[in-house]
Amino acid sequence: MPGSDEFNEAYYIAVNGTALEEARGPKLSTKNSLRWLCEQYFQSAEYKRLDQRTRHVRKLIIEHMWAEPLKKDSSRLFEDMPIAAITAKAVRVLRDRKAEKPEAANSRTKALRAIFAWACKSDVELMLTNPARDVSFFAQQGDGYHSWTEDEIAKFEEKHKIGTKPRLALALMLYTGQRRSDIILFGRQHVSNGSLKFTQFKGRKKKPITLEIPVHPKLQKIIDASPVGDLTFLVTECNKGFTAAGFGNWFRKQCNDAGLPHCSAHGLRKSASARLAERGATEKQIMSVTGHTTSKEVSRYTKAANQKLLAESAISLFDDIDERSEGGK
Repeated sequence: MPGSDEFNEAYYIAVNGTALEEARGPKLSTKNSLRWLCEQYFQSAEYKRLDQRTRHVRKLIIEHMWAEPLKKDSSRLFEDMPIAAITAKAVRVLRDRKAEKPEAANSRTKALRAIFAWACKSDVELMLTNPARDVSFFAQQGDGYHSWTEDEIAKFEEKHKIGTKPRLALALMLYTGQRRSDIILFGRQHVSNGSLKFTQFKGRKKKPITLEIPVHPKLQKIIDASPVGDLTFLVTECNKGFTAAGFGNWFRKQCNDAGLPHCSAHGLRKSASARLAERGATEKQIMSVTGHTTSKEVSRYTKAANQKLLAESAISLFDDIDERSEGGK
């Protein structure tokens, strides 16, 4: 109505060339819609207990799903879908729109499972069932991160000699089998009686895993010969501890400098497991180092090493055939 406060607000906004929606702030969600449910989840203790990086990534994944149209030629978005209308079919649609990127598709399914599982809790009761629970993940393609070969490890060591920070980083990952989020926190305070004792960073809030790993003599030699920080072995140029992302970027440069652009920090965790497998370590022994609670991931890490050992033992059986053949001549 002309003359009303609403009219005057819209008029002056238009005169100033500002869109009405922008001036009034972000879009308000409709109650009991998917977006509204997700916003409730973001305020929950369940979400707030997650690692900061995990929260950030999950929120991005969810917001991208909001912006998906219900149908390819529709102006309606998934964010406005009533939660009562969300079925397993709707979850599969969101998953399948990322089918060309299986990891991204699985991340969508995982995020929706978490939200709906929270919404079904007895103290929340925003949903009766979890429609994402029975939506399967896409099978993982390939073996994930490249596992370093012995030649690649030797090439890195040739470029980065003992006494340098890159060599120390390599040794910490290779002789402990830990993730970058763990090795950037390692310091002298974690070493006692020749062992490294720590709680793994991943899952520390939900299912903490504490490990005690002997410090290999080669690792100790490299630590003793390297410049280290006061609280962490690895420090930045400003003598501060690395963040996981910062370390990843820095180590990527060290790999590039060594002519190994296809290698990564995570690949060394796989290489450490493979090295142990090639030397006859059992899955339980490897799990005691890596901290895995099931053998599924360890089996994937060590598949190539186990295949090699089995092939060697199988081919050696030809020796008996040759000996019998020679004896019969």
